[in-house]
Amino acid sequence: MSLLIIGGTGTLGRQVVKRALDKGFQVKCFVRNFRRAAFLKEWGAELIYGDLKLHETIPMTLYGVTAIIDCSTARTSDLYNAKQIDLIGKYILIEAARQAKIRHYIFFSFLDAYKYDNIPLIKLKLLIESKLVNSSLCYTIFNLSGFFQGLINQYSVPILDQKPIWITSEKTPIAYINTQDIAKICIKSLAVKQAKQQIFPLVGNREWTSQEVISLCEKISGKQAKITTIPVYLLKSLRQVTKLFQWTWNISDRLAFIEILSQSKGFNTSMKDTWKIFHIQPNEIETLEKYLQEYFQKVMYKLRQLKSQISHNLDKENF
Repeated sequence: MSLLIIGGTGTLGRQVVKRALDKGFQVKCFVRNFRRAAFLKEWGAELIYGDLKLHETIPMTLYGVTAIIDCSTARTSDLYNAKQIDLIGKYILIEAARQAKIRHYIFFSFLDAYKYDNIPLIKLKLLIESKLVNSSLCYTIFNLSGFFQGLINQYSVPILDQKPIWITSEKTPIAYINTQDIAKICIKSLAVKQAKQQIFPLVGNREWTSQEVISLCEKISGKQAKITTIPVYLLKSLRQVTKLFQWTWNISDRLAFIEILSQSKGFNTSMKDTWKIFHIQPNEIETLEKYLQEYFQKVMYKLRQLKSQISHNLDKENF
C-alpha cells in the first residue's frame, strides 16, 4: 500500500511517517520545501512536490497512491493562508482524491470542534470534515486534544531555563496524548474495517491542568517555575480590541482560542469505543509522567556531559 502523507514535517506528521515506514508501507510525502523535509527522505520516504496553495500541483501527487493521511494544518498567525490551505486547498485535494479513486482518506481535527465553531481555525476544520464526510471517499477522522510534545516548549524548557511561564487563571484540564500513540492508531486504522466512515476521539488517559503539568515538571526536574497568571477576562478584552483593526486580526484569531479555556468541563472524552475497535488497552498508551521523566533524564544527561566536557577542556588549558 502506498501512502501520501500531508504535513509530514510537522510534530504529528513526522511520527506518522516514521510509523508507516516502520510498518513497511511505501511512503510519499507531499512537501513544498525539499531541504526542510530532507530528514524524511533519509528515513526512507519519497518526497513529492506539492503546494496546497498552488492547486495545479495537487492531482499529480496522487499518482500511484492508495491512501492519504492528512496531518497538516495552517498557522493561526495567518488566517488568509489558513483559508487558502485548510479550506480551498483541502477541498481541491478531497475532490482530486475522489477522482483518483483513493481508497482511504485519514484526517485529523479538534476534539469537540462543534463547540468552538466561532474560532476561525476550528471552523475551517469543521468545514473540511463536512466536505470529507459528504464525499464518496472512504474516510476516518480522528479528533485530537493536545500533544505531549507541545508541553516541552510551553513548560519544560522555560522551567529548565528559569524563564517566566504565562498561564491563565482558568483551570481547564486537557487530556494530552503522545503523537507516537496517535501515529500508531492512525496507521492501524488502515487495516481495521470498523474504522471506515467513522470519527474517533484520540485523547490521553488523564486530564491535566496547566498548574498540574508545571508541578509535575518541577518535581521531576528539581527546579521551581516562575509563573505569571493572566485572567481570561483580560485576554477576552484584548481580543475585542484587536478585532477593531485589520492589521491586528491575526492576533485576534489566535486569542480566540481562549474560548476553550473558558469551558469548565475540560478537554476530554471517553475512549472506551476507540480502544475496543482498535484492540488497544489503556495501559498501552504512554503516560505524561513517563514521557516527561524520560525527557528530563535525557536533558540532564546531556547537561552533565557538557559540564564534564567543559571541565575537561579547562583542565587541559590549565595544564
